Amino acid sequence: MLAARELFSILPLIVVGSTAVLLMLVIAWQRHHTATALISSAGLIVGLLCLPAESMLAGSPPLMQVDGLAIIAGALILLSALVTVILSHQYLVGYIGPKEEFYLLLLCATSGALALVAADHLAMLFIGLELLSMPLYGMLAYSFRAERSLEAGMKYLLLSATATAFLLFGMALIYARTGTLDLGGVTGAMVRASDAWMLAGAALIVVGLGFKLSVVPFHLWTPDVYQGGPAPATIFLATVSKLAVFVVLLRLALAAPVFQSEWMQTVITVLALLTMLGGNLLALFQANLKRLLGYSSVAHFGYLLVAIVAGNALAIETTGVYLVTYLITTLAAFGVVTMVSSPFGGEDADALPLYRGLFWRRPYLAAVMTVSFLSLAGIPLTAGFIGKFYVIALGVSESRWWLVGGIVAGSAIGLYYYLRVMVTLYLPEPGMPRRDAAHDWGSRVGGLTLIAVALAILVLGVYPTPMIDWIQQLSVG
Repeated sequence: MLAARELFSILPLIVVGSTAVLLMLVIAWQRHHTATALISSAGLIVGLLCLPAESMLAGSPPLMQVDGLAIIAGALILLSALVTVILSHQYLVGYIGPKEEFYLLLLCATSGALALVAADHLAMLFIGLELLSMPLYGMLAYSFRAERSLEAGMKYLLLSATATAFLLFGMALIYARTGTLDLGGVTGAMVRASDAWMLAGAALIVVGLGFKLSVVPFHLWTPDVYQGGPAPATIFLATVSKLAVFVVLLRLALAAPVFQSEWMQTVITVLALLTMLGGNLLALFQANLKRLLGYSSVAHFGYLLVAIVAGNALAIETTGVYLVTYLITTLAAFGVVTMVSSPFGGEDADALPLYRGLFWRRPYLAAVMTVSFLSLAGIPLTAGFIGKFYVIALGVSESRWWLVGGIVAGSAIGLYYYLRVMVTLYLPEPGMPRRDAAHDWGSRVGGLTLIAVALAILVLGVYPTPMIDWIQQLSVG
């Protein structure tokens, strides 16, 4: 029987899970798209309001650890899911078919992400990961009349199942040597004796999570899934899913001594360099905006692998700052794609020529896209600069000069294709094909949310102190 303190410590997870159950009953009783979106948003907002209470309680339920890292990740997951719900409502208005189940899938995946970031047991890690992944199959294939959407769902299903097989095999090897699945017990056993089987288990876990994070060379599914999936599903995959999986990898790296062994450090360093440079080089040749953003996300999680290599207290703070800046930037960039792609009219507006001259038709939308790409490039006075500064500072403090060089080289390459997209927005478009956002997009809830996210990118780039103080306070606690 769980104590009241333990239940309160996972209150956001309980609220989001209960909202999913309520939503299922509402949909069974009567379908109403707007009401479904409002209930989903309300559940996520209540979950956010429960976070301060969660941070003040010391207890944690079995199999979970509600610490500062889990609270930071939980806040970012709920905010990203809330923005995704708001953008999804406008996107699905013109969709021919059931709309309400998309929100149900989204809430279930959010519950999985919240469980995953607080997992303190390999069994809970697996349950959370699958609860996050399985609804994503349906979200990516939701536009079932579009061939690319079905292809995206099937590819993610097959490769996610492959990644899970690697992950389970790695867990099995570690359990065979330690006799426990609890992270504390695993850590204690590894301190006493660490052998080749434990190294193999840790390597297989890195491979499994590397698939989910699109780490090179496990990234081949990313551009196709990003391109084929509906824009709101792609937003969720690029933000909530990747955030939750990375937090799990960081938690394992901080807890298990095998991740700090020289052999594992070398492997992760090589993977980080390949991911930074490979993601940026592959993005250079993309004429499809969603594929370009997919490869860009590959590169950004390559930068974040520096925190895994460092594996110290500063790694949590660096991860928190970088994930905040990455998430709001990605929400803004994909938000523009969602606005131009809705109301639903077949495949998303993802070809770069469709955005040619967007400034002359929708200047505010072009401004949001410009701010987001400047932040992705790490230009000063944007949030992306703060995140990249933290990662470079962490690499320098740990004397990881190869990784620092990779970040600098990757950022230089990335600057080219980010500028190429920004220039396209301001070019005239005589005789060019185009897709356009609605005239009143800025007065809608989705449009206002998108503008607020763009302003957050600028505010955090100029005055990041409150964000840094909040993350420092929770990472120390």
